This record gives sequence, structure tokens and C-alpha cells, in this order.
Amino acid sequence: GKSLRGRYQQAILLPNSWKSAIIPWAAGIPRRTGWLGEMRYGLVNDIRKLDKSFLTMTVQRFVALAQAPGNIQVPDILPPHLQVNPHDVQSALDALALQNSAGQRVLALCPGAEYGAAKQWPAEYYAGLAQRYADKGWQVWLFGSDKDRSVCDNIVTQTDGVGENLAGMTTLAQAVDLLSLADAVVSNDSGLMHVAAALERPLVAVYGSSDPNFTPPLNARHEVVSLGLECSPCFKRICPLGHLRCLRDISIEQVQVALDKVVEKNG
Repeated sequence: GKSLRGRYQQAILLPNSWKSAIIPWAAGIPRRTGWLGEMRYGLVNDIRKLDKSFLTMTVQRFVALAQAPGNIQVPDILPPHLQVNPHDVQSALDALALQNSAGQRVLALCPGAEYGAAKQWPAEYYAGLAQRYADKGWQVWLFGSDKDRSVCDNIVTQTDGVGENLAGMTTLAQAVDLLSLADAVVSNDSGLMHVAAALERPLVAVYGSSDPNFTPPLNARHEVVSLGLECSPCFKRICPLGHLRCLRDISIEQVQVALDKVVEKNG
């Protein structure tokens, strides 16, 4: 934190973890604002007590930390928008040797989730969906990090080579540029889902252990697929009951119906 000394008057800490508060404290930033969590007394000196029933969405809780203490209001949330540079988009296509043929639509699939398996719709379901749209003449691009490479390989294998596995092959900037070309996106509740929403791509977001009311996509053209079982949302990384019904019981047909709906909205 030494390099930050004397440069900032306030640090706003979005995570509630103890370790997230160490660097601002070590940097001597005078005002360190965050929600009460993980015994951070002293490290955080502008502690706010969170009313989860009042601020129900993650983004509301983040934005509210910038408000004056003692006067917390439910903030108006404007949908984020990402813009891309056409030159950068073409550079990303060239770097990955991809073709974006006029008249051939692109389905982007984001089958990973950094948080854990309880947020991942099964790979075989993604494969079935990919095959259906490939049969309609769509290109299928699979996105993710290095950690998602194997699940994306699995999808490509199950479809006899349908799809371009871009997981671990792109920078984040390239992933954003390429996602901007997608005519539709299907994603688990993940960072790439929110990127697709910020790019205003027609989007289907699949939820298992997480809550679509807590971390929803913020764009207009989206459909959420969630079963709302009694055991969900549990917010666990791995299904504590061992069955993962919150995701395994979401059929390919359900996601396809939602996908067709957002594609039709897009005209």
C-alpha cells in the first residue's frame, strides 16, 4: 500500500472481506468506507450497517457506499453500457482467425462460472443447445477463462466440432470486442453475463444457486431462466444436497424458448 500513500482521501471497499481492507489501511487512506463484515474494526473506519431487506441488489449496495453516512437511500441504477471500437473488433477477429460472415448469426455461449459448479448449467445441455443452433446455420463461439477451457472442449467434443472454443484464448478486451458481435448470448450467472448485458446483447441468463433478483442482468433485452426451487438460492459453490436440480432440471427446451424470445425481440 505504500505506493498509494498521500494520493487518496477515501477508499470505498466493495467486498466485505477482511483482506480487502488491508491495503487501504496500510496506505494510510484517511477514510475507509465499507459495510460491516469479518471483524474489520480499525481497518475500516467508516463502517456502515447493511439492511439487506432495504438494499436487495448487489449493485445497490455498492452504489450506496458512496452516499453520506446516516442517509442511505435506494439508489437509482442506470444500466451500464460498454462501447467497442470497430478497429479493435476487427483486430480481435484477426488475432483469433475468426470469420464474421454477413448473414450468418453468432451464438455466444459462456458455460463457465468462477464461483463454482453450483452456478454452471451442465455442459451436455450447452452442447445440445449449440447443436440446435448450428443446425440452423448459426456460428457458435464459446467464451471463458483458462479454467473454462476443459468444459468448453467438452461441449465442442459432444457436438463433433461445432463451435469455436475461445476460452483462455482471448484477453478480456478481446472477449468484450468479440461478444459485441454476438446476435445472442447464453450464460450462467457470471462476469461475462454482465459484460454481455452491458454490450446490450440479446441475453439468456441461467441461474442455479444464485438469485436473479440479487445479481440480475441490467440490459433491456434479456430473459432469466431460474426454477426457484425450495432449496435455491443457496449461494453455495457446490450443491449441498448433491443433486444440482436447480440447474439439471432446466431443460434445453426451456433455454431455447427463452433464447428464441430474445432473438425475436431483437428483430
